[in-house]
Amino acid sequence: MDSSRDKAGKKASIVAIASNCMLTVLNIVVGFMGGSYALVAEGLHTFTDIVTSVIAYIGFKISQRPADERFPEGYGRAEALAGLIIVLVLAFISFQIMDEAHHKLDNPAAIPVPDHYVVIMAIVGIILNFIVSRYVIKIGREINSPAIEADGQHQKTDIYTSVAILIGVVVAKMGFPILDPILGFFIGILILKTAYDIGKENILHIMGFVPEDTDIIPKIESIVDNTPNASNAHNIKLDNFASYLIVAMHIHVDSDISVQEAYEISSQVEQNILELPEVRYVTVKPCPFSEDHE
Repeated sequence: MDSSRDKAGKKASIVAIASNCMLTVLNIVVGFMGGSYALVAEGLHTFTDIVTSVIAYIGFKISQRPADERFPEGYGRAEALAGLIIVLVLAFISFQIMDEAHHKLDNPAAIPVPDHYVVIMAIVGIILNFIVSRYVIKIGREINSPAIEADGQHQKTDIYTSVAILIGVVVAKMGFPILDPILGFFIGILILKTAYDIGKENILHIMGFVPEDTDIIPKIESIVDNTPNASNAHNIKLDNFASYLIVAMHIHVDSDISVQEAYEISSQVEQNILELPEVRYVTVKPCPFSEDHE
């Protein structure tokens, strides 16, 4: 599972980085040549996609390391920490874009009307970002990687900004060029909103948040009840490491069996639960139980 997960995560990151490198160069070059600050801002936004893709993949790779003496529960939270670094990068770029847009709005007479090929670039951005963001988000969810999914969600915002740029160019050519830096400012706000959403989600992962609607507990209870000589999973504790779960629990075993038999039943329960793809470590404590004396 870990090998296929690593390959999928690597592939998603390479696709995201390659597409964003192309979009960064095209957006900035066409933006300067065509006189569109909004497109230049989008180029800077796309540049953050490259940075965040690299950070996301580094966090993803670190999280794949096996547990050791220093980190006995594994490195899973490295992905959530990578997500928080992404938040800092996004916030910095956002403020830079909004500050430059503010300066342009202070001198509206100097704002040029964007050329027609800015429209073509905006359309290319819409199509490419739609394809790549859907692919990266899909992979992130399939391999349960919050860092990869956050990277895809970030790229998804580029679809909306490209649509806004397309509308802005049309309106600017109708005699309202001031809309271009306004859109640049809007892009900055959108990046900041993305940073907030990613930050909130990754902070929850670091805190070990387990959603109330998770179906993992019923799955564990069913596995225990279907394991011979084991029953009644209880005191189930889940530690959410974002990309995997650590489970600790108690089960009922017959009070008349030997310690060796109780150990073997507990070990079998652990092995069965480890077949769940989202679970990496399990600790099972057998509790002696009889119908006469609970």
